[in-house]
Amino acid sequence: MPSTPVNRGVRFCIGSNVPRAAVMAKSMTDRSRGDRTGFPRWVKPRLCKLVDTPPQGSEWFHEIKFDGYRMHARLDRGRAQLLTRTGLDWTQKYPPIAAALTALPGKQAYLDGELCGITRNGKTSFSLIQTASDSGNADALVFFLSDLLYLDGEVISVAPLRERKERLRDLLSNAGAPLQYSDHQIGRGPEFYARACELSLEVSSASARMRPICLAIVGCG
Repeated sequence: MPSTPVNRGVRFCIGSNVPRAAVMAKSMTDRSRGDRTGFPRWVKPRLCKLVDTPPQGSEWFHEIKFDGYRMHARLDRGRAQLLTRTGLDWTQKYPPIAAALTALPGKQAYLDGELCGITRNGKTSFSLIQTASDSGNADALVFFLSDLLYLDGEVISVAPLRERKERLRDLLSNAGAPLQYSDHQIGRGPEFYARACELSLEVSSASARMRPICLAIVGCG
């Protein structure tokens, strides 16, 4: 199938060069304020680099980009925290999300995802999450989880993306609403992008070699 040209005004944001495990380990120590076991208190999200075309090749993982708040979840022996992309603790704003996280089968975990409001047609809406935040109606929200960085003494962020996604899926296998696993497609980036545009959705992509996950944000403009 021929490659799909990118619409004018659309920008792809691809993660920069793949960091090696040693670089990631230093990042977890210097920027994440963790303990000696490597369990981070907070991980600063990585920035991305703009490119002009959809990523191609079997090494690329593609997911729907949800329209919500980028959020990290930290689970520590029955206590869950929801941390913003700048490290603020917003746990008190979303008690149902925090309660669902404490039910996961792990003592210590650090996860990455997007907290979203869902419309009646199943799409995410940024305005809905703002309304839920202002009104305290967190029951209307869903936390889509896309990456697992740490679990019970193991720094998983140094593993390839495929392994991290598999471990995350297993961790969430018995989790119900409001926690949802963010699934993906491997390869066929241009086709995935074209179908997402037909549905007025955005796409995020990451290389299977990237540590930690680096998103390629796509808009259909």
